Amino acid sequence: MLFNSLTFVVFFAVVLALHRAPFLSWRTKKVLLLVESYIFYAAWNPPFILVLWISTVVDWVVAKRIHTATTTGARRGWLLVSLLINLGILGYFKYGEFLLENWVAVAAMAGVEWQAPAWDIILPVGISFYTFQTMAYSLDVYLKRAEPADSLLDFSLFVTFFPQLVAGPIVRPVDLIPQFAVEPAAKAGRLAWGLSLMVLGMFNKIVIADGALAPAADAVFGAGETLAWTDAWLGTLAFSGQIFCDFAGYSTTAIGASLALGFSLTDNFRYPYAAIGFTDFWRRWHISLSTWLRDYLYVPLGGNRKGVGRTYINLMVTMLLGGLWHGASWTFVVWGGLHGTYLAVERFIQRRFDPHPLTHSVVFQMSLAMLTYFLVNITWVFFRAPDFPTAWRMIVSMVTFGEGLRVLSSANVTLVAVPVLGILLIHGLMRERRLEDVVARTPWWLTAVVVGFMVAAIAVSQGSSNAFIYFQF
Repeated sequence: MLFNSLTFVVFFAVVLALHRAPFLSWRTKKVLLLVESYIFYAAWNPPFILVLWISTVVDWVVAKRIHTATTTGARRGWLLVSLLINLGILGYFKYGEFLLENWVAVAAMAGVEWQAPAWDIILPVGISFYTFQTMAYSLDVYLKRAEPADSLLDFSLFVTFFPQLVAGPIVRPVDLIPQFAVEPAAKAGRLAWGLSLMVLGMFNKIVIADGALAPAADAVFGAGETLAWTDAWLGTLAFSGQIFCDFAGYSTTAIGASLALGFSLTDNFRYPYAAIGFTDFWRRWHISLSTWLRDYLYVPLGGNRKGVGRTYINLMVTMLLGGLWHGASWTFVVWGGLHGTYLAVERFIQRRFDPHPLTHSVVFQMSLAMLTYFLVNITWVFFRAPDFPTAWRMIVSMVTFGEGLRVLSSANVTLVAVPVLGILLIHGLMRERRLEDVVARTPWWLTAVVVGFMVAAIAVSQGSSNAFIYFQF
């Protein structure tokens, strides 16, 4: 079920009505919310609810066993059970075909010709998100950061909570499970703010990502020929805006839907295109994933505690796996490798050169922000391109100002330039601000006008309901 569909509007209205019904007990409401979450997920493919159940049962049992185990070996053994089952399921569905194709390629290089059988396996939507979420539960119990949940119902709801089930944010158990213990107080202000965030998220997705930017990005990356450098850059900039508005739109809608139900989810984006450097970028982009990789991969690998060389290796391994998390393709690995390289180079420069007063100047900060955005756009080419030949043609056109095919009309140029410039301006102005604080200082009638405009724009723009980009991950 898509957020940007009339079906979801009806579904959420029913969910909200039942959730706020005064004649139902809190336990009954939680049971209903769990059932509704399964219905939400089953709208794609009902049998894959079994995968959700497996993840739920495995980590519920494993966490209890880890907590009661009396020896280190037993604790590690139960954790290994969780990791093997969760990563095994993820690997089978998401990486099985990728591994098979590469095995065939390696065999061919060795002179062995072998035709692999067709891999007709459907990828369960959102599997990367809820797998990481359930693993975090077992890992937190193992690392003694948390104790097992007391209620299977609360834990099951944590795994399947529909607003963030299929595309995040990846919520930590200590942040969400305690919220299910007591019924949240019904507050009109919280409901209004939650619904407003949902409108903002859908405006980003439907009007900007799908309506304005997607056509140009699709035309450029689907051209199949060498493009003029202007079109190559415009297509890349279009995708940079599209993926932000698409993914941040989902996260904002999920946060708003949760808030309307009385629950709080953590921010997933903080104006990333105003980032000054790549460490800052990853503190602002897909925050729930970057912090997950930091806490459960980078730090356990040693982080920056085992010498300079090991730090660079840990950074690169973390970002390469982060790239592979996004998709079973070498283009995603290159995307992650580029970000790992950027982070390593940035750390090297920071270590080699002491801070200089010049680095605090507005001109230097703006220049570094522009360089960060430029280099991030280079990585987006590999993220969006269907293959390496397409990515290479794009990169060559962009950096050599080459001549080639023009596929964008003047209307496309306008539809790209206006939203992208608007995104950059908003990110720059909001870099150190919170949306809640800005809205609190804004007259209520002006906020109502802006929300009303977004609702009207959504109604006018609503066409085919395109799935969110991150559903494929």
